[in-house]
Amino acid sequence: MKLAHKIFSLVLVLLLIATVYGLMRTGRESGSPGGNGTPANGSQQAALVDQTPLLTAQAFVRMPTSAEELPFAQQALQLGDQEMDLAFALALLDATQHPPKLTAEAKQIQARVQTAEDALAAQQAQVTLLTASEAKASGAQKDRLDDQLDLAKAELELRQDEVDDAKEDLIRAGGDPQGRVQAMVQEHEAASQSSDMTKIAVSPPIEPHGLIQRFQQWSALHQKQLQLWRARQDATSAAATLAARHISLDQQVDAQKAKSTATGAPPSAGSAAAAGTSDSSGREASAALVKTTKLRAADSKTLATLDKRVENEKQLASVYGEWIGVVAAEQRSIVNGGLRGVLVILVIAILGLFLDNWIGSLVGKLAMDRRQAETLRTITRVTLQIAGVLLILLVIFGQPTQLGTILGLAGAGLTVALKDFIIGFLGWFVLMGKDGIRLGDWVEINGVTGEVVELGLFQTVLLETGNWTDSGHPTGRRVTFTNSYAVEGHYFNFSTSGQWMWDELKIVLPSGRNLYPIVDAIHKKVVEATAEGARQAEHEWHGATKSHDLKALSAEPAINVKPAIGGTEISVRYITRASERSQLRAQLNHSLVDLLGSGPEPQPDSPKPVLTTK
Repeated sequence: MKLAHKIFSLVLVLLLIATVYGLMRTGRESGSPGGNGTPANGSQQAALVDQTPLLTAQAFVRMPTSAEELPFAQQALQLGDQEMDLAFALALLDATQHPPKLTAEAKQIQARVQTAEDALAAQQAQVTLLTASEAKASGAQKDRLDDQLDLAKAELELRQDEVDDAKEDLIRAGGDPQGRVQAMVQEHEAASQSSDMTKIAVSPPIEPHGLIQRFQQWSALHQKQLQLWRARQDATSAAATLAARHISLDQQVDAQKAKSTATGAPPSAGSAAAAGTSDSSGREASAALVKTTKLRAADSKTLATLDKRVENEKQLASVYGEWIGVVAAEQRSIVNGGLRGVLVILVIAILGLFLDNWIGSLVGKLAMDRRQAETLRTITRVTLQIAGVLLILLVIFGQPTQLGTILGLAGAGLTVALKDFIIGFLGWFVLMGKDGIRLGDWVEINGVTGEVVELGLFQTVLLETGNWTDSGHPTGRRVTFTNSYAVEGHYFNFSTSGQWMWDELKIVLPSGRNLYPIVDAIHKKVVEATAEGARQAEHEWHGATKSHDLKALSAEPAINVKPAIGGTEISVRYITRASERSQLRAQLNHSLVDLLGSGPEPQPDSPKPVLTTK
């Protein structure tokens, strides 16, 4: 194993150990996360009464909520609604008992409102007068009054718009307590209706199918956890602010009680006793006593409401804290599943390395050609890499949801792209059939002849032997064909009934030589050299064919004679094995040279051979 492979394997083992450790840590139950996050408070929509707790709870319940989070979402929504009601009650009490003092701007706007209302009243009176006069008039006077009435109504609308605009400016300047109270009531009713209509939908558990989906779920939970930390911090800060306000108001009430006690009047009725000694200031003292008593009662209600709000905010902070723990547990579960996916990836990588090394050592022990061994090694390595990458991608991205559609489209695409390989694979089955080819057969494929040396699933390899009319010796070239030729094309197999082929020799006799004795002698030589082969060829041909018309096939040699320039051409056609063709041709050539180069011409025997002329 190379050094790089050793280092890579060591890194994979270390990552595997770290992943197992992470699985053990994330599989344990841990307490609530410590520390208080202090994210910046989000901007809330401006409102007359603080509705932040309710709006925050509504924002959380609109998020995907699991069954484990449902109780906390319900408590947060309920406490947020209660906090809004308490804030409204406190704001309403403060607006009625402690109306704000008018500023200089508010006083100016109030005077403008009064002026606009007076003008509106005067214009309404004028419209009423003109209406009554117009009803009693007739003729030209009626027309004139109609015009005046239309003008007065237009001016009345203008005065009304001026009054409405002035009142709006007065409300914004804080100079209209009643209008402010009415606006707070309307706002509270709308918020209460929105709270009643808020429904909590429990999201069904979704099992992630890959590391990507797990990361997306973890990221969403992380953002939700940050918002919960922010909401908890806001609730804690609000509780502290309300508690400080409660302490300040309590100190003011104690100071007022101490002041009343120092003057010798009881806290509740001292002012009335002092006022009873004087008849002239009795009513003023009574009014002051009533006002003081109402203020103390309002302060007592304010203190009680503040106590409830402080307790409510503390409960809300506690609910958010417990909710954070549930979300953290869900995050740990997702991280645990992600680490399991990482573990699977590391196991795939380690097994791939192990199998690659094992197959490499196994191929090295096989007794085969070096190039074949290297090719087999490359194929196995690429196959392992492709399989490993596909498995790792499945772990990362998960199983496709539309697996059937994806497989169908992928299959169609691969069918088009790999058409030749598919047809070649089908051609292998054809070649394995009865009329196929085998190792060692002499065949001709697409004009190339040779001996079959390899017959694989996708391709056929020939050891080229050259053209049949030339030398039959191997050329040393290996020719590879895709097996698709067995389906789309054709091939010649010279080995179906033995490797038999017809060969031909041609000689030219000069003019003046006796033709027939020479032809007879050549026939004898050829028959003697090819007798055994002709007999075997006829036997194999008769066994290979089922047609009675082909039973008369003969492998006997034939001689053709035809005139040629300067003499006579003799063609001898005979049967031979493809592998013995060159040897037999050399033998016959040598015999014919000896025959033609001998002294007297041989005498013909009877019967004489049949001569055919082309």
